[in-house]
Amino acid sequence: MTDAGSSGTAPGSGPGRIGIDFDVKPHAYDPVANPELFEGVLARRVVAFVIDVVLIAIPLIVVWMFIFVFGIVTLGLGWALYGLMSPLSVIWALFYYGLTLGSPASATMGMRAMEIEMRTWYGAPAYFVLGAVHAVVYWISVSVLSPLILVVGFFNPRGRLLHDFLVGTVLINNASRAALLRARFAH
Repeated sequence: MTDAGSSGTAPGSGPGRIGIDFDVKPHAYDPVANPELFEGVLARRVVAFVIDVVLIAIPLIVVWMFIFVFGIVTLGLGWALYGLMSPLSVIWALFYYGLTLGSPASATMGMRAMEIEMRTWYGAPAYFVLGAVHAVVYWISVSVLSPLILVVGFFNPRGRLLHDFLVGTVLINNASRAALLRARFAH
């Protein structure tokens, strides 16, 4: 038996409702209230990217040299392993980005050197899958739409790039750099 006002369905459900309830969170980082979080991030992000590409390339170059020597020793048969370099490169890059962005620092090694970190737009730290997906979406968007999509960062107050919007992330100065900049802005 049901009450007079009840139809026997869950509260909030009914025609037109799909039964999914979610809470839209506000942006955690306000560039007007906290300009120190975004000061210089875009330029240092480019340097961090270059550092990360070098760090990703070093082990791949070592593997490439090993295959070369192995190919000489095996009279050319070992050079067939070069066919594995493309998938190995992708797996290594995804592992690198996922592991470093999913760390407590929420930053790759290049980002740590440049004192920036990744957060979700609502303030949570990054995690392994988010880091790997962020890398995939970046490479696909740059490959398909050209590097000009990076210009998006100049036209929004948080300096977010296209792939940041798609994945739901924001890059900010880490706590120590933000505190230093906050002190500078206070004077």
